[in-house]
Amino acid sequence: MSQTTPRGYTVRHATPADVDGARRVMLDTFYNEFGYGYVPQWHRDVVDIGGTYLDDPRHLLLVAVHDGEVVATTGVRSQGPNHPPHPRWLAERYPSGTTAQLVRVYVQPEHRRRGLARTLVDAACDFIANTPGYELIYLHTNVNIEGTEAFWRSAAKEVFDARTTGEHGPGVATVHFEIPM
Repeated sequence: MSQTTPRGYTVRHATPADVDGARRVMLDTFYNEFGYGYVPQWHRDVVDIGGTYLDDPRHLLLVAVHDGEVVATTGVRSQGPNHPPHPRWLAERYPSGTTAQLVRVYVQPEHRRRGLARTLVDAACDFIANTPGYELIYLHTNVNIEGTEAFWRSAAKEVFDARTTGEHGPGVATVHFEIPM
């Protein structure tokens, strides 16, 4: 990876030994940050991290490790947004197979503002650029989390602001983005 990793952290492709730590970061985010917890139709990959990210050569899970503990994650899946809950036109614009979707870009609160998310996203984009068949990089995020909207606006182009549609229900402020390849 060509990115400079923040001092005291290791950024790497996840291994089976990282799965429990990565799952903890993801579940902590769902419960403590998002406030709605684990939702099976949205979070199946968290139950099967190995099958989703480690066993598919076009998928990726990156982790940031500090003092032997996974403190941040970023995933790549060859899947566009699903309709529903997302609008049909969005699913058609980002078809599965040729779309690399960035997912699970989560950093534990006490490790934020150190460049970890940027390092992980840059490494994921490098992986996507070097993986045959990808034409687009797509993501959506809940911009209710402090710093999230500013971060993604600095790295990506807004495609659709779904805050007024309520596509994920009350309290979920979803904005969709694309990152140029």
